[in-house]
Amino acid sequence: MKNILVPVGSSKNALSHLQYAVDFAEAFNANLFIVQIYNVYTKAGTMIKIDHILERESQEFLDGLISKIDTKKVEVVTRTLKGKLIDTLELACEKGNIDLILVEPRTNSIKDEVFLGKTSGKIIKQTQIPALIVPEGYSFKPIRKILLAVKSAILKKEEALIPLIGIKNQFDAVVNLLLVKTPHHNEGDFDVNSALADIVSKTIISENGTTFQGVLEHFQSNDPDMLCVVRRKRGFFIKKWEDNTILKKDFHSTRPVLVLSGLK
Repeated sequence: MKNILVPVGSSKNALSHLQYAVDFAEAFNANLFIVQIYNVYTKAGTMIKIDHILERESQEFLDGLISKIDTKKVEVVTRTLKGKLIDTLELACEKGNIDLILVEPRTNSIKDEVFLGKTSGKIIKQTQIPALIVPEGYSFKPIRKILLAVKSAILKKEEALIPLIGIKNQFDAVVNLLLVKTPHHNEGDFDVNSALADIVSKTIISENGTTFQGVLEHFQSNDPDMLCVVRRKRGFFIKKWEDNTILKKDFHSTRPVLVLSGLK
């Protein structure tokens, strides 16, 4: 975990989120890239170019935020990037060799009933970049226990486990595996290969309608410092985020949520 990227919006939680990012990066001795992405929609006949104005204002906004947090000894780089959100993020992550994106639940939304706003939802749903969703106002603390919840343990992309292994090793954390048997269960879904078995301390099997319902049933008894889930084509998040927004009544976590890219 050497390079961490943080997209910044205009939320009131931005300072808290950035401080968590700095503290998290410090634990890994990682570089921190803080970016704000803007797009320009021009109208026919417009004479004034506003690209440089938006770029300057975005950079001033980032510099103002950084001046208000304790960056400690972390190498912090700020960038303003022009383009469409997902395409620009993916390009930045590729060029910056990014290992993890830190996402705040609501970068722009002010609606209390919203857990993940459209911007954060797009990042989680439409990319395959490993992401860590940090609850609003959450202060950094060492991660001692992780609950990994999946409906299928089939692992064809072992590199998908790299962020989880990195966090486990850094904090000497315990990983408990929750296998959730849903109505879509297939034979072999609970066959845990050696790469995954090597990092798991305890395995729990639950039968629920969805993976999320399994998490709800076992979250309190496991009391993890971090929940870990996996992106799938029709998995944990996709049905909930058809419109890239998720309400607190559908999903809410008071602990950081690590989202791995697909295992298959």
